[in-house]
Amino acid sequence: MIQNNRILLVEDEVKLGKVIKEELTRNGYATDLAIDGLEASRMFGLHTYSLILLDINLPYKNGFVLCKEFRALNKNIPIIMLSAAGEIHDKVEAFNIGADDYIVKPFHFVELFARVKVFLKRSELPSESDKIFVEDMEIDFLNKTVVRNGVNINLTAKEFTLLVLLARNKERVISKQEILEKVWDLSFDTGTNTIEVYISFLRNKIDKPFPQKLIHTKPGFGYYIK
Repeated sequence: MIQNNRILLVEDEVKLGKVIKEELTRNGYATDLAIDGLEASRMFGLHTYSLILLDINLPYKNGFVLCKEFRALNKNIPIIMLSAAGEIHDKVEAFNIGADDYIVKPFHFVELFARVKVFLKRSELPSESDKIFVEDMEIDFLNKTVVRNGVNINLTAKEFTLLVLLARNKERVISKQEILEKVWDLSFDTGTNTIEVYISFLRNKIDKPFPQKLIHTKPGFGYYIK
């Protein structure tokens, strides 16, 4: 049974929202349901949540507006978008405004629970060292910060976790399957291009502003950092 974690579920389809809430509760997750954007904002201000499940098409304030709002107030809380819109531009917009993950409706509950579990489980960052250095980049575990050549780089929680995985395995090629298992806690490929999108985001933040590139691709095998 999961303890001390509270989830905010924002879903305007009342019947679907109740079903998701019931399933989450049955699996040990305390869950509050908001059926519109204004109610979601109010509940976020009243309670401390460990994770947000956020629909996009909502009355009063849509999911994109709420995601920006929540991210401005708390840069670390995991936000998973739930939407029937599966187009790549919708996913990219969600990631750009701070979402950590994106699940397309209809989805299997086993997939939802797998995503929820990985975002709520305790960090597996190494305790023996507070920092990792890769060339001119410094990753600080304690403060969850990344600095390259004196420039602070703002990463989402999921981007940070992915970067740590690559940095801890410097020069070793990490397969997509290993990334799914260690970053998303999934033992199966959901068929989405989430990993490619996140690698692209990391490159834009970690590599694009600097002449030396650290993140590399080995076609057909995976990704590595050196």
